[in-house]
Amino acid sequence: MLSPPSNWLPQAPLQPLQLDWLATAGIEVAILRLDQIDPLISGNKWFKLVEHLKAADRVGAEGIISLGGAHSNHLHALAAAGKRLGFKTVGLLRGHEQETPTVQDLQAFGMQLHWLGYGGYRARNQPGFWEPWLAQYPQLYAVPEGGGSLTGALGCAAIKQQVQAQLHTLGWSDFHAWWLACGTGTTLAGLLLAEAGAHPVYGALAVPDDHGVAPQVESILQAAGQGNGRYELIDASRGGFAKVDPALLEFIEQTEQASGVPLEPLYTGKALLALKLQVEAGRFAAGTRLIFIHTGGLQGRRGFIASP
Repeated sequence: MLSPPSNWLPQAPLQPLQLDWLATAGIEVAILRLDQIDPLISGNKWFKLVEHLKAADRVGAEGIISLGGAHSNHLHALAAAGKRLGFKTVGLLRGHEQETPTVQDLQAFGMQLHWLGYGGYRARNQPGFWEPWLAQYPQLYAVPEGGGSLTGALGCAAIKQQVQAQLHTLGWSDFHAWWLACGTGTTLAGLLLAEAGAHPVYGALAVPDDHGVAPQVESILQAAGQGNGRYELIDASRGGFAKVDPALLEFIEQTEQASGVPLEPLYTGKALLALKLQVEAGRFAAGTRLIFIHTGGLQGRRGFIASP
């Protein structure tokens, strides 16, 4: 069985985010702490996986094969789920063999790893890419990079329910918009499907524009038979995926000290800094209420920030 137990429904707390620059602008932000749903299967990664696991279970697969890099939150969550739920996992990794804390965990969780090099990994979206791998692993179910696709997005639609169920704890009856980091656009697309136009969604791009997030979002919406959602993508990549600079690290350190919320520099740190820049530029009027999604991925910070 690849499907999770029916009684295992991760719940993320919704908390007020109190920072000086928000107070100065008169803007309220509540942060959905997806980083707290589980010690290992953390963040939006679980939501992107859950419908894939159900689909794999329906076709009688014995496990999952998927792709990612040497710091991949997606592969980390997948490997942890495989260990916990008892199914086989295989990871196809970008680049050449290297030791990172994430790779060490993948191996400890029992994931079989294959390093594709950089050229081999770039071919992941080409026709026929999966054929040799599914010939080698015929009992496995292939999941796209990052859990992308309509299947992954449908799992993310449940995130809205978690927020709606907790708005009253903030004294809010409603809010104005969502703000979250985007790596593949799958979580954003899932929110758009759930919202059906009710609230706009702002996606802070953790990757450069040429990584194809916008086409991925549009592809998912089209596959779902839904028209263009109310969303906007904002460049938060700071020069490239996994590009980290002193200003970003300083912002993360200051924010963690002020709020007590742990961040990482690839996704949530960049997304929150991008929000600060937009707020300070006057993008949002005083009185605006935003939901910021903490997408987890804290395991990936081990290569960049010394964890407390």
